[in-house]
Amino acid sequence: MNSGAQRSPLTNQVTLTVLALAAFALVIVVGFGFYAAMQADHASLERQKIFFANGLQDQIAAVEREQESISVWDDSVINAKAGNETWMAENLSVWMYSYYGHNRVYVLDAAGRPIHAMREGKLVAANLYAEDEAALRPTVEKLRSLIAGPPAEGAAGGAAKMVAEDLVSLGGMPAIVSIAPLVPSTDRVTQAPGTEYLHISVEFINDAVIARIAGKYLLEGAHLLSLSQPTGSAAIPLVDSRGVILGYIGWDQERPGLTLVRKAGPALIIAVLLAASVLAFLLRRLRRASSALQTSRNEAQYLAFHDTLTGLPNRALFEDRLRRALLIASHDTAKVALLYLDIDRFKHVNDTLGHPAGDELVRQTAARLQRTIRDVDTVARLGGDEFAVILIDVHGVRDAEDVSERLQQRLREPFKLIDDQVFVSASIGIALSAGPGADADDLLRKADIALYEAKRNGRGRYEVFAGDMDDLLLRKRKVESELRKALTGGTGIKLNYQPVFAVDGRTILGAEALIRWSHEVHGALPAAQFIAIAEERGMIGELGKWVLREACRFAVRTELPWMAVNVSPLQLRDAGFAGMVAAILAETGLAPVRLQLEITENVLLENNDTIAAALVALRQSGISIVLDDFGTGYSSLSYLRRHAIDKLKIDRSFVRLLDKDGNSTAIVRALVDLAIALEVEVTAEGVETEEQKALLVGMGCHQLQGYLLSQPLDPIQLLGLPGLAPPGEEDGQAIASA
Repeated sequence: MNSGAQRSPLTNQVTLTVLALAAFALVIVVGFGFYAAMQADHASLERQKIFFANGLQDQIAAVEREQESISVWDDSVINAKAGNETWMAENLSVWMYSYYGHNRVYVLDAAGRPIHAMREGKLVAANLYAEDEAALRPTVEKLRSLIAGPPAEGAAGGAAKMVAEDLVSLGGMPAIVSIAPLVPSTDRVTQAPGTEYLHISVEFINDAVIARIAGKYLLEGAHLLSLSQPTGSAAIPLVDSRGVILGYIGWDQERPGLTLVRKAGPALIIAVLLAASVLAFLLRRLRRASSALQTSRNEAQYLAFHDTLTGLPNRALFEDRLRRALLIASHDTAKVALLYLDIDRFKHVNDTLGHPAGDELVRQTAARLQRTIRDVDTVARLGGDEFAVILIDVHGVRDAEDVSERLQQRLREPFKLIDDQVFVSASIGIALSAGPGADADDLLRKADIALYEAKRNGRGRYEVFAGDMDDLLLRKRKVESELRKALTGGTGIKLNYQPVFAVDGRTILGAEALIRWSHEVHGALPAAQFIAIAEERGMIGELGKWVLREACRFAVRTELPWMAVNVSPLQLRDAGFAGMVAAILAETGLAPVRLQLEITENVLLENNDTIAAALVALRQSGISIVLDDFGTGYSSLSYLRRHAIDKLKIDRSFVRLLDKDGNSTAIVRALVDLAIALEVEVTAEGVETEEQKALLVGMGCHQLQGYLLSQPLDPIQLLGLPGLAPPGEEDGQAIASA
């Protein structure tokens, strides 16, 4: 007992000492942990502020760069000085809103008077500029002084850009304003100094713009704060060139240190309760927590710059590597080649095999691309089925073409997708850097245009960017814009009708609607040309709907037994096409049995469930399906049986050679016999001679169409034919007016 009593004070002393040391160590650890957490949070906050500041500067530079695409242009100088409001709307103001999201645009003449104004995509009176003039005047005067002064030298040694930008407050909202003179892009247009018109572009700094900046750095909760709202530590001011604060950008601060403390806190409490021996365990746990946090941050950083499906660099990392490659190439004789690659008919794989198969195709494509290029090059996935390849140390276009050929060869090899073997091809657009000062965005734009040309020229090929491709794209955009205007205004676009006759050559069985466009500048444009542009630019649905409605409106007011309308394959791929046709028939009052829709053989080859369902729904409603240009495609009897076609139209290329070529005669006879065997009607197109007519009648052809019998007619001419105009509507005047 004595011994125990003697040991008790020592035990207590040791226990107190150990507890004191443990408590002291714990206080040191906890204190250091909180200090480290605060420092980590502070360092993280400073980085976040730098991110937002850099992002805002990038946004200002983007507005300036977007404005430069239209301010340095011969057409801008000519049309602005001519006061061409329509042109300025399509190219200088409304286009800037719809394409780049610029909220306001003003054009000032040489005297500083507003001649054109746009707000939120709509043209407004030019005098509304007065509402913003006070805020914009300092920047305008700054640009005028730059123009009047001696030429400044830019960073690359050339002339500096004539542009003035600033942050301003318009209607209580902070905004980016960029002002540039409209100057010629070539020597073909001259402009006296001091007579420059100014282009003012305004983009409001709203939550959407701030969200784009925040999304680039994976920051959350970013929003705009007014001067009256309280700001926390996670905020930066929006300051104009005079030092006036216009507002703040605030966001949810990332606190990696606090997150760490929260994770380790319970463990520290357990350490106090479990004594000194548990302290070592908790310290090890703390190290594991730190390691887990670092791993999490590394994973977050990886995900921020890599595609989750393929593991390839994403657009953000791709753009960074492209700019770095161009910077290095500017100091060397070698060039940078950019390959923009797209899987042909990728949507067809998704539609037929499902999205999992589409994802697997993307993964396998990424793996093949990586195995084909060098380690020093970069392949990135930009989204969907689009990939980009950066080739460094390229000495000429032949090097890029060799790589493109190898890539296409690898992608032509069969893919194994969910127990199916699939063959695909790829289209590639190639652009090469043009020396020092090459711009990454411009290189990407050129590669995109070259890719577009590769697809337009047949897919499964590559195209190298050429200067005239820009002009071609501008011309197509102009035709697209004018076609939209023609459809909206109803001017220039019209329908002609070519009648289809019985074998007697006199009885009219029906008519085919043919679209015509009489352009106010270029005259009559070939239908195939502007229809192809409509399909490329996503307008074919709108154009086809207009043709169908106009043809039905005309047919319902005549005695025509039926009206035939051509349908594009792209229209049939729309799941709502059959419903749209039914709505137009109900709107116009035309009976479904009086409508025939003409499709091409290629539609049947697609084996698309959406197309098959549309054809079934159309036939069930009473509409007839006609197979146009039969004999020129790749149809087989199995496709004809599967889709139950109501009529075959023999292509004019066979009919034209009937009385000249024995092979053509045999082919036409076989096609007629096939139609008779399938118990469907058969129409011969392009009948131009009596000999052709006699041969077709002798073969048993049911219907004839061609210039021998009648050329395409306008509505009044067609109604002048016997038996077509309803009673009381002589010469078709009432129908024409309707």
